[in-house]
Amino acid sequence: MKISIAVLVITFVVTLNLRGQVPATRDITSPQTEIGIDEHLDEYIPDDLTFTGSDGKPYNLKQLINKPTVLMFVYYRCPGICSPLMTNVAEIISKTDLVLGKDFQVITISFDQREGTDLAIKKKANYLKLIKKDVDETGWNFYTGDSLNIARATNAVGFRFKKTGNDFLHSATLMMISPDGKITRYLQGTYFLPFEFKMAVVEAYEGKSGPTIFRILQFCYSYDPAGQQYVLNITKMAGTLILGLGAIIFLFLVFKPRKKIISNKE
Repeated sequence: MKISIAVLVITFVVTLNLRGQVPATRDITSPQTEIGIDEHLDEYIPDDLTFTGSDGKPYNLKQLINKPTVLMFVYYRCPGICSPLMTNVAEIISKTDLVLGKDFQVITISFDQREGTDLAIKKKANYLKLIKKDVDETGWNFYTGDSLNIARATNAVGFRFKKTGNDFLHSATLMMISPDGKITRYLQGTYFLPFEFKMAVVEAYEGKSGPTIFRILQFCYSYDPAGQQYVLNITKMAGTLILGLGAIIFLFLVFKPRKKIISNKE
């Protein structure tokens, strides 16, 4: 009986903890939605994918990846998370000491086959303007493609989306690719810690893959839009600590050895 109660308590605490760790842009794996991210770490970008650049020319995706690459799939007309994602990338580029075009590059691909070169040109100009320092503009490029190449590319990296009317249901994720085309890390969500981004680029350069740490980091930190920085989420951390201590105390009381009372008989 004591063990059953203890198991229930631990399950309750762990459940609350996990609920607090799930970010707003968590993986969605429900078959009803058919969207989300399946991480394909250590797998390679196919050799024969072709997309159209903002200059109207076709490019082989694998051949474009000749340095650590930040790959993202968006659609340019997106009214939701695509704009915050690309805006944050521009902010990270502004803050990091890594040099765009030299230390890494960014490749943005629209997964909406209806979008063309004109829209790619417009989006590239808009987001380059958000970078608050001089950069090599060839370091961040925007592409479009046909349905076949889009499907094969998104399947290769595990990016699942679903069309609903004129829009799409999808997640927000950066895929980090090594110079030889290997997927080394996923950064999920629309906001990223600068040191997490830099670490992911360095790992891509070295060809090392690593697990997604965004969930752990987001559990400890929350983004402050006013201060434009990440701050410790004291409330969430304190709540988890209290729950953990409560569980420990409860288990101690349940399993605490009881002293036997010895009666002296005259």
